[in-house]
Amino acid sequence: MAYVDEVLEKVKAKNADQPEFIQAVTEVLNSLRPVVDANEAQYRKLAILERITEPDRQIMFRVPWLDDNGNVQVNRGYRVQFNNSIGPYKGGIRLHPSVNLSIIKFLGFEQVFKNSLTTLPIGGGKGGSDFDPKGKSDNEIMKFCQSFMTELQKYIGADTDVPAGDIGTGAREIGFMFGQYKRIRDLYEGVLTGKGLTYGGSLARTEATGYGLLYLTEEMVKCHGDKMEGKIVAISGSGNVATYAAQKAQQLGAKVVTVSDSTGWIYDPEGIDVDLLKEVKEVKRARLTEYAAARKSAEYHEKKNGEHGVWQYKVDIALPCATQNELDIEDAKMLVANGVKYVAEGANMPTTIEATEYFQKNNVPFVGGKAANAGGVATSALEMSQNSERLSWSFEEVDSKLKGIMVGIYHAIDDAAKKYGMEGNYVAGANIAGFEKVVNAMIAQGVC
Repeated sequence: MAYVDEVLEKVKAKNADQPEFIQAVTEVLNSLRPVVDANEAQYRKLAILERITEPDRQIMFRVPWLDDNGNVQVNRGYRVQFNNSIGPYKGGIRLHPSVNLSIIKFLGFEQVFKNSLTTLPIGGGKGGSDFDPKGKSDNEIMKFCQSFMTELQKYIGADTDVPAGDIGTGAREIGFMFGQYKRIRDLYEGVLTGKGLTYGGSLARTEATGYGLLYLTEEMVKCHGDKMEGKIVAISGSGNVATYAAQKAQQLGAKVVTVSDSTGWIYDPEGIDVDLLKEVKEVKRARLTEYAAARKSAEYHEKKNGEHGVWQYKVDIALPCATQNELDIEDAKMLVANGVKYVAEGANMPTTIEATEYFQKNNVPFVGGKAANAGGVATSALEMSQNSERLSWSFEEVDSKLKGIMVGIYHAIDDAAKKYGMEGNYVAGANIAGFEKVVNAMIAQGVC
């Protein structure tokens, strides 16, 4: 049996109750077959695949907090430190009811390769809780974040593990967590990224993931002899990534016609009004129904099972920016039938394996989240650099570095795919390019 297949069987047996993690490992290892086959004797002897699919450590803990009614609530917290071969663990904190160990492990595993692709010295990790910030008061969120950090602070540090924001964890939550870390540890260090600008945050961090997605997409479009100007774009989600992806897409001359949230979606044929979207989502923290109510050209559709949502429209570019497995095979078929030309993931694993393969079989250039949404963590690493130097760079300086990183990632994954005879397979290219750097570091450092 091939080494890849042996390890996949072991991973499935050991993690049978973790479908998202198994999905991520299966996708990555299958795409790495050419590299593994070429180095099978060495990798098998050193148990490279067993080591890279097993986290360095998995931390799970209780998070008790007091709600506004005086009742104690209890959530579960996680931090999975996956691989630090090329730098401190780095990855976000996700606050969402769907969070479980499988999701945190899949995200941490993907983060190893994503962080490697940035060329910056950061390893891979991820954390979170099944706490839902929606509907909670600022006081309740502060109480939760303080309790969460009281336990998490034992395992993190500026040179050990540097968490960041993610779904449900924005500037407010990062601020509360940083304050609690500083209070307990009596250290003022860059232990978290995504901080406010008054206490060590980086300009352009808010925009980074969405902007980075478009910088890579623009380079892909250009390298296919095309241009962004005039393209019609479908975006899912309406959080940080989706909002700033829409903003940058429209700055580049494209027209974004969709956004969505957990209850429904907007179709706006005149183009999404980004300022209005920010007002609804970032200021009011409201549903998209308020966007539709304020804009005559917008159609609001309530989410129902079996519908294609934002993927049913005729668009040139599709950018899934919401959550895992949101774009399935039926959505992919509809997009292809409607003539979609390019797909790039702004979220983590938002496209199912079947949908990904369908795009590839139909010659639709497709870039996975490992590469396409690396702009956020790249700028987080730039924030770490600024914190270490006690400096703050201008927006233009950070944005320029971000664009250079994302353009570099596109060419790295393109070159890796070509090197192993898979030209145009950007999923395999991303996995290979990220994997080779990590593995070389692992081998150089011995068995650890």
